[in-house]
Amino acid sequence: MDIRNADRNGFFGEYGGSFVPEALEKELKVIADKYEELRKDEKFIAELDELNRTYTGRPSPVYHAERLSMAAGGAEIFLKREDLNHTGAHKINHALGEVLLAKHLGKKKVIAETGAGQHGVALATAAALLGLKCDIYMGEIDVRKEAPNVLRMKILGARVISVTDGTRTLKDAVDAAFKAYLNDPVNQIYCIGSVVGPHPFPSMVRDFQSIVGREAREQFLSSEGKLPDAVVACVGGGSNAMGIFSGFLDDESVKLYGVEPAGRGLETPYHAASITKGKKGILHGFKCYFLQDEDGQPLPVYSIASGLDYPGVGPQHCLLHDVGRVSYETANDREAVEAFYALSRLEGIIPALESSHAVAYAVKLASILGKGKNILVNLSGRGDKDIDFVTSNYPISEYEGAYGKTGYEDFLSQISGS
Repeated sequence: MDIRNADRNGFFGEYGGSFVPEALEKELKVIADKYEELRKDEKFIAELDELNRTYTGRPSPVYHAERLSMAAGGAEIFLKREDLNHTGAHKINHALGEVLLAKHLGKKKVIAETGAGQHGVALATAAALLGLKCDIYMGEIDVRKEAPNVLRMKILGARVISVTDGTRTLKDAVDAAFKAYLNDPVNQIYCIGSVVGPHPFPSMVRDFQSIVGREAREQFLSSEGKLPDAVVACVGGGSNAMGIFSGFLDDESVKLYGVEPAGRGLETPYHAASITKGKKGILHGFKCYFLQDEDGQPLPVYSIASGLDYPGVGPQHCLLHDVGRVSYETANDREAVEAFYALSRLEGIIPALESSHAVAYAVKLASILGKGKNILVNLSGRGDKDIDFVTSNYPISEYEGAYGKTGYEDFLSQISGS
């Protein structure tokens, strides 16, 4: 079975596909055909490469987090610094590609959902750069929680639509964006913010994000003379994880770990661990594992990280789970906040709460793997957007005592469980 690519109908094994109304199916075929043409077009590739280099600031570096590694005790931890990209996250990688595609298709407007706001900011940025209108749908809770990113989107000229239906978070923003897209699929395009949705979006977003994995593999080999023993990334819908995993899928010696949000605990309803606790079904036009009730309807989900509170996960992730190529683990809210503060104090890097889940699990894994091993973490975004929320709800004073007189060893031991 090909774990790298979908078949001609957009299926990764039994997952993916396109389960949408007939009118939209026709438009999606136009998008798929155009993308297949452009992905082989030298001019399109050169234009995107130039933007990645001169506008986004690629390649993003791989950084050895020595103080974090020392405090964790065990394997050495390295960070792929996607937080240093223009707009502050990996999202700009696919946003530029999707808006370029939209322009080649003659679209007048791009629309999208966003949770943490990073995809929204990235798409608004790309739309401003390339001269298209932009509408961003965002759950009302996330609008309040991620106020700095809302302001950024508005400054960039995007219209931010607050979604007040349902749980007022990412899932409902997706619903609203799909509904808006159905109203006029000819003049606008829905630029999905992750490796989810109907074909061709899971493959297309993965392809645009694969630059992360290609760079990371080459950089690690160049600096360390070998491949990492493990690669770790957070997983909501799964775009940053598929981006970095794609560079190492063929390397059997490299263990891959996707970290889902355990929220307030997997034993509670307050989490968004779609693979860990979900079942197979159809969500937002594609088949995947998702959190559902007895009637097959999506359950309300929760994560401290707005970009991870989606009830489903990308179809390629589902296949990689089934065949055992990727181990899907979890980190809870408390562990993510501890990692947020630890990376900030130890390395001077304030991570996004989404990325903090990956950092938290990497610290645990470091003690498991032990000395002489290397872990590469995809630091998918920076935490500017989360500062007000974290310090208001998880005050610095609560965490000062956790450090102990001996420094960060006591603090990190809480995450590693040692």
